[in-house]
Amino acid sequence: MIRVAVCRTGARRDIRIAARGQTPSNASNLAYVADMKSPNPVSERSPPPPIGALLREWRAARRISQLELALQSDMSARHLSYVETGKAQASREMVCRMAKALKLPLRERNTLLLAGGYAPEYAENPLATPALGRMRQAIELILAHQEPYAAFVLDRHWNVLMTNQAAVRINRLLMQGRESPHANLLHQVFDPKDFRSVMANWPEVAEKFIHHLHEQLASVPSDQRSQQLLNEILQYPDVPASWRFRDLKNEPDPVLTIVFRSDEGELRFFETITTFSMPRDVTLDELRIECAFPADDHTAAVCARLAASEA
Repeated sequence: MIRVAVCRTGARRDIRIAARGQTPSNASNLAYVADMKSPNPVSERSPPPPIGALLREWRAARRISQLELALQSDMSARHLSYVETGKAQASREMVCRMAKALKLPLRERNTLLLAGGYAPEYAENPLATPALGRMRQAIELILAHQEPYAAFVLDRHWNVLMTNQAAVRINRLLMQGRESPHANLLHQVFDPKDFRSVMANWPEVAEKFIHHLHEQLASVPSDQRSQQLLNEILQYPDVPASWRFRDLKNEPDPVLTIVFRSDEGELRFFETITTFSMPRDVTLDELRIECAFPADDHTAAVCARLAASEA
């Protein structure tokens, strides 16, 4: 099952996609921007900290007391206290229950298991591996069916892994034939030499992306690469100093329209996000598919004309 989350609106719905081995007829038009294996920096492969330190860190991030976590994990608060201080060892089943109660992503559940002295539960296969062949076909199907509108696949650190041909056409129009210097969406948005230069409402768009990155860091505070990414994009010119901190008072508007300047006039898009529901693989858990839809008739007509001219 693949969950479709309508980004910027908060609405969610579930759809089923039948991937019976057929590859979309225009799958050759899909652009594989980067290696489809989710990056796994050396820092993320280093030995995990003690399980007690991880549990305290995650309880603080989730704002859950020791007693509340113990109750949700079906264990005594005394035993949890001993686990956190290193006086007792949690069983594998108990570690899994705590990870579930803390709503940890699959990667972090594996880390908690390793810290507790157990083997990881979830595999991390490259998207190109045969083990994920059916899932990859489903992704390619979504990208192909999004034509003539842009769609692209991102990992958890906003790296663009795949796009459809519509994304290539629209990017070529916006950048007047120039290639983007980045394969990372956040850098594309914040670098004045990249798509930022053609965004008519850049401050609004950039603030929304910063908000999402801060929320991501708050959800997974141990994610060192996301923290590094935040530090990198804050170095770009004209980024307000207030964006260095998470905004706890103001929620972004539920719908964001991204407005681009182009030789065909202003192009307006909104986006939806598709994620896998209940995945059993770390790579799938961290993937999302962003699909751009025209927000007005003019944008739809330009996209259709670009596709027709290429055909």
